[in-house]
Amino acid sequence: MEEQLIFFNPVFTHNIWGGSRLHDEFGYPVEGTDIGECWGISAHPSGEGCVRDGKYAGKKLSALWEEHPELFGNVDYDRFPLLVKIIDAREDLSIQVHPDDTYAGQHENGSLGKTECWYVLDCPEGASLVIGHNAKTREELSDMIHQGRWQEFIREVPVKKGDFIQIDPGTVHAIKRGLLILETQQSSDITYRVYDYDRLSDGKPRQLHIRQSIDVITVPAKSPQDSVKSAADLPENHIHELYRCSCYRVAKVTVSGAMGFVVDAPFMLATVVAGEGIFNGRAVKKGDHFLIPNEVRQAELSGRMELILSNI
Repeated sequence: MEEQLIFFNPVFTHNIWGGSRLHDEFGYPVEGTDIGECWGISAHPSGEGCVRDGKYAGKKLSALWEEHPELFGNVDYDRFPLLVKIIDAREDLSIQVHPDDTYAGQHENGSLGKTECWYVLDCPEGASLVIGHNAKTREELSDMIHQGRWQEFIREVPVKKGDFIQIDPGTVHAIKRGLLILETQQSSDITYRVYDYDRLSDGKPRQLHIRQSIDVITVPAKSPQDSVKSAADLPENHIHELYRCSCYRVAKVTVSGAMGFVVDAPFMLATVVAGEGIFNGRAVKKGDHFLIPNEVRQAELSGRMELILSNI
C-alpha cells in the first residue's frame, strides 16, 4: 500500500510580498521572511517538484509523467496539466489578470493560459480580496487603467476562512495581506500585472503588462455574488465538490474518525491542509502533497484532518 501514494518535495519562491508562515506553520525546510509560495505539486519548468521517497525517489514530476503515463491513466495531454501551491501573503500582491489558453498560446510561446481557484486556509478578521473591477465597457476599462484611477477600478470582496473563489482567465484579482491560500491552477506561470502600488524591487518598479491586461480582461466583470462561496463547516467524512470546469475538479474533505471514497478520476492530487491521519496505510500530515495514481481506485482515510483534492 505504501507505494501507491507518491509524495513530492515542494519548491519554494521568495517574493517581495511573502512571509514566514510556510516555514513556521507548515514546517517546510525553507528559511526567510519573504517565502511567498510553496509549489506543492508542480511539473512546470519554473518550479518543479521531485518525488520524496519510494521507488521513484528523486524523479521529477515531468519525468514521471513522460516515463510512466500509466500512473496518470494514459490521458491525452501534452504536459502535466495542473499545479497546486500554497501562498502566504505578508503584503498585498499586485493587481493582475491571466490569459486563456488561446491568447497565451499565441502570445506566450505556446504556454497554457491560467485558470485557477483559491481556498482560503486562513485570513484576518475583516479580510478582503480583489476580485473583478468596476468598468462597464472596454473603453472605460482602458481609461481607468491609463489614468491610474485605481480606487474606482478595483473591486474588493470580503472573504473569510473556508471560502472558495474561482478565478477564470480575464478576471482582475489580487490576494491581500494576511491571507493564506491553497491554489489549484493550470500548469502555467503567465501573469499580467495591471498595478503594483508603485512598489520597488531592487530599487526599480516591477514590470507591468498594461497592453496585455487590457486585451484579456473580461468586461464587465462577474458579480461579487458569483465570485465567492463558503466551503467552511461542510459535513465531515464526505467528499464535497467545490468546483468543476474543463481544467479541473476541486473537492474538500474533512476526516473525523474514518471514511472512504472511490477514486473516480484518471489520477488525483491531494494536499493535507490541516491535521494528520492515515491515507491508504500511509501516515500523512499538514503540508503533505501527494499523487493518488491511476492504480488506486479506493481511498481509505482515518484521523482528524482536512484535505483539498483535485483532478482533471
